[in-house]
Amino acid sequence: MSRIGKSPITITEGVAVTLEGTIVTVKGKLGELSQDIDASITVTITDNLIALSRESDDKEYRSKHGLYRALIANMIEGVSNGFTKKLELRGVGYRAVTEGNGLDISAGYSHNIVFEIPTELKVTAETEKGKAPTVTIFGNDKQLVGAYAARVRAERKPEPYKGKGIRYVDEYVRKKAGKTAAAK
Repeated sequence: MSRIGKSPITITEGVAVTLEGTIVTVKGKLGELSQDIDASITVTITDNLIALSRESDDKEYRSKHGLYRALIANMIEGVSNGFTKKLELRGVGYRAVTEGNGLDISAGYSHNIVFEIPTELKVTAETEKGKAPTVTIFGNDKQLVGAYAARVRAERKPEPYKGKGIRYVDEYVRKKAGKTAAAK
């Protein structure tokens, strides 16, 4: 049995959930999200609870049961509170600036990298003296926020010798000793 799929979802105040066929639409103060649910999963909306059930105990249906429950719960969380990812740029000369519809990052290459900011996201770049520049990504779609943050981080992943690179604010990078420590 899917423990995640069996637990009901509580609809928070200020959020409206509608079901039309197999499409679940969630509206809240931060926008509107919709998700197409597989036909093998049945969605039931009563008062302020959403319950999901499956037609069979096959492995495929069990996995979809938990997946769609998590997706709907994330949609409700997103339209009421939103999701935030913070990245920090560690390295000499690493900078980040938001200009109009783009995020301009200088990460040690001979050229700057410009990322187009999707309309669903709000991206801010902050530089505080004495601290590493930070990029804050905010949006109501958890998948889009995470994918955008991962794409920015992938441009210059943190390297294990000096720790330079783009990393999440709460990420720990284990440092290696290097050649000089191993030779002795």
